[in-house]
Amino acid sequence: MTTALARRLSAELLGSALLAAIVIGSGIAAQRLSPGDIGLQLLENAIATALGLPVLILVFGPVSGAHFNPVVSLIDSASGLRSWTDTALYIPAQVVGCVGGAVLANLMFGLPAVTPSTTDRLTPPHFLAEIVATAGLILVVFMLAKTERANLTPAAVGAYIGAAYFFTSSSSFANPAITVGRMFSDTFAGIAPSSAPGFIAAQLAGAAIGLLLVRWLLPRGASQRRD
Repeated sequence: MTTALARRLSAELLGSALLAAIVIGSGIAAQRLSPGDIGLQLLENAIATALGLPVLILVFGPVSGAHFNPVVSLIDSASGLRSWTDTALYIPAQVVGCVGGAVLANLMFGLPAVTPSTTDRLTPPHFLAEIVATAGLILVVFMLAKTERANLTPAAVGAYIGAAYFFTSSSSFANPAITVGRMFSDTFAGIAPSSAPGFIAAQLAGAAIGLLLVRWLLPRGASQRRD
């Protein structure tokens, strides 16, 4: 492994850990600050994620691209923007990072390091919502990248995910790694292990749909610059 690759993997692992800590930790804080008010808890969780995610992308983007998400890495390689070797190594780093971030969030709030979630989330509407959320995320990331506006990605992704907390019934996980990480915290942002495979299947389907939409809207060989 080259030093440059080791740095990229470290950035993906650390960024994924911090993302999970933001999502899960803010969910725990929201439960404690606003007991009994689920709407306000979701708002607090969404704001923290929408603010924290762009910062992580800005910090780690120059090193690894700041994916923190297996479906983004997969579509990056499918689009010819990154090697499949990188993606094969990024995905385990992202998953391990998200699990570590969940453990960190639990510990920061005085909970046991691992508390398997009991929140059953998988229903047909949630499955559809995860397809929509993930397809939308892929559209945001790769439409900007392919039209030479990648500098807008941090703000755009943060805004999209913050909005998707509310316009999707699943609260927009849109990330297989964070889905796995959330299994390890029986708190506001948790997901039961029995629900996770369905969510991940929906996310993979959504990523494929997102890729098809990007290729339809911006076919190869067409001008990629849009003003």
